[in-house]
Amino acid sequence: MSSSVIDFIATEARFGAHNYEPIGVVLSRGEGVWVWDTEGNRYLDCLSAYSAVSQGHCHPKILAAMVEQAHRLTLTSRAFHNDQLALFYEEIAALTGSHKVLPMNSGAEAVESAIKSVRKWGYEVKGVPDGQAEIIVCANNFHGRTLGVVGFSTDPETRGHFGPFAPGFKVIPFGDAAALAGAITPNTVAFLVEPIQGEAGVVIPPAGYFTEVRELCTANNVMLVLDEIQTGLGRTGKLLAEQHEGIEADVTLLGKALSGGFYPVSAVLSNNDVLGTLRPGQHGSTFGGNPLACAVARAAMRVLVEEGMIENAARQGARFLEGLKDIRANTIREVRGRGLMLAVELHPEAGRARRYCEALQAKGILAKDTHKHTIRIAPPLVITSDQVDWALERFAAILTQDFS
Repeated sequence: MSSSVIDFIATEARFGAHNYEPIGVVLSRGEGVWVWDTEGNRYLDCLSAYSAVSQGHCHPKILAAMVEQAHRLTLTSRAFHNDQLALFYEEIAALTGSHKVLPMNSGAEAVESAIKSVRKWGYEVKGVPDGQAEIIVCANNFHGRTLGVVGFSTDPETRGHFGPFAPGFKVIPFGDAAALAGAITPNTVAFLVEPIQGEAGVVIPPAGYFTEVRELCTANNVMLVLDEIQTGLGRTGKLLAEQHEGIEADVTLLGKALSGGFYPVSAVLSNNDVLGTLRPGQHGSTFGGNPLACAVARAAMRVLVEEGMIENAARQGARFLEGLKDIRANTIREVRGRGLMLAVELHPEAGRARRYCEALQAKGILAKDTHKHTIRIAPPLVITSDQVDWALERFAAILTQDFS
């Protein structure tokens, strides 16, 4: 690394809280699937900012919408109407088939908002005794970093020394419909779950799982809340991951790619009266639904559809998945994925995945390790067949390498 790169990293370490452990590269520019570091080296981005940059870095149409709106009006607060919010509501509802929309900023805010809303619905509509609402979640979940969310995480690194935590959550195994059936009580208001567990290592549930989940939630008047903040908006080769089993959630959470990586935008979408329980003054956000966010999100959704990114994710994801499965390496324990949400899990004896990610960096690929032995792969949805093949050559070279 050059002295300038070392200076950037050292300055971060000196002044910043050490709550991340980034790969040792300092990025300064991005376009499409590519990013460049401060020394001019080019890399294929196989993380997409945890799927926030699904439309590709600095998409020109989203950029143009952002610049145009920034010249006109950026923030009014919800104390006043603005001319972008209604259009955002109309377009996201048409795209997803939702009936009500609650705009927020970060994904974690959307999760917290959903928790508040389903509890309120439980008390005011379902008739759960006050203070007794229960929400079922899954082991190895990841729904954000707020205090409320980490309270029902099963990751000791996420929870450690942050308590005490709020009660009202039950944890069951992911992908086990029988466990869900056994956990539901008259006080259960919601089942909050990721269609695919991303941070856990791209864990995909058994076929038919969500069909059973939908039936159980319907039969017991329990709200099915799908956290599609990573899986939604084309990442898995469908607009929403729920479509792979032909179900509909009661509440859907979107974020990340909702802005194409330009701005924090998230949304709680409801197909019933869950959001109808909220009254003025009971929930809000200064920046939620601001005109700049809405203009950016509208452009981000538009290019996703108009440029065929969702269909491309299905095609290129299948190509990438098969290519990874064809790599004959003793290091590989399992390859899994859906669309362009992929993972390579290594045998523990192969060592930590981070060193493979660092070796990939030297080959021009930026990927990220998770849970010690898994490499996550999630390039922008605009990736081409040639770029997939280029990436596969480099993954093959690194995964067959002897690090001992």
